[in-house]
Amino acid sequence: MSTVIDLRSDTVTRPSAEMRAAMAAAVVGDDVYGEDPTVNQLEKRAAEMFGREAALFVPTGTMGNQIAIRLHTEPGQEVICESRSHILDWEMAMTAVFSGCLIRTVTTPTGTLTWKDIEPHIYGRSTFRASTGLIEVENTANLAGGRVTPLAAMEEIWANAKERKLPVHLDGARIFNAAAVLGTDVKTLTRGFDTIMFCLSKGLGAPVGSMLTGSKELIDRGRIYRKALGGGMRQAGVLAAAGLIALETMPARLHEDHANARLLAEALSHMESVAIDLETVETNIVIFSLKGGLNAAELTARLRERGILMSAVGPHSIRMVTHCDVNRADCVAASDAIAEELGVLSAA
Repeated sequence: MSTVIDLRSDTVTRPSAEMRAAMAAAVVGDDVYGEDPTVNQLEKRAAEMFGREAALFVPTGTMGNQIAIRLHTEPGQEVICESRSHILDWEMAMTAVFSGCLIRTVTTPTGTLTWKDIEPHIYGRSTFRASTGLIEVENTANLAGGRVTPLAAMEEIWANAKERKLPVHLDGARIFNAAAVLGTDVKTLTRGFDTIMFCLSKGLGAPVGSMLTGSKELIDRGRIYRKALGGGMRQAGVLAAAGLIALETMPARLHEDHANARLLAEALSHMESVAIDLETVETNIVIFSLKGGLNAAELTARLRERGILMSAVGPHSIRMVTHCDVNRADCVAASDAIAEELGVLSAA
């Protein structure tokens, strides 16, 4: 068992020995001038993998999403997304600040979108209200417990959005997890989106970085917005080198994280003080609720004292995320500790 079992997020992973060696040996240049060969190689490989003309290396997924929103919209428009989306809750209101747009949320039972959910919220240009400028889909859906949107649902969204002449952006922070569940490749799974953001620093285990992919014209413009947001990282090849390792080697092991998440979820389902829907646990995220008024912050604080970290995401809700730095034994230990602490809290 690890000294600390960190289940707060898959962003907490440390670079592997292979990544560290690649970082140390990376050939670098000034990326703002387009002269960093390792960054150029990463961008080329990402574009190839997703079947796109070009890709852009950015420091964070938030920056990638916000560049995409700016590319597709004009001030005063609306961006449609599900009500638990990352762009709404975790990106510091940047859709308003940077693009001058309003987010139009759609609440669904599963936390994932279908065209039937989206269509009633689409508005054309008028003198009465803001028009729709962009549809945003998140796959997997983080705060819906890592739920996967199936290919057929996305195909329906692509086709109808195209008919309406509306762009569609994918927040694919964990798209490789979705591809692993659906048994397909990311190129097939994302082919109808106008732009795709995916993270290297979540399930793929890189220390820093995300990618934005799309047409050459969009990515060329995106470089301008990256610079405007402070994302010109100069000799960024030391980071891109780890990203290349992540992109080439880490997708094949994601099923291990999914199995560990399932182990945690099934253990939780047998605890009297826990409410969890096992159908929601499709990838590497487990969200559960505490019954009987038990406090999530109190439970996570008690577990922290035992070297087990997880996140309270509501007064009575907790999120755990599996990744390459926790193994099966860690997950068994974490579930046993949760059961013990819940016993203490319930008896108090």
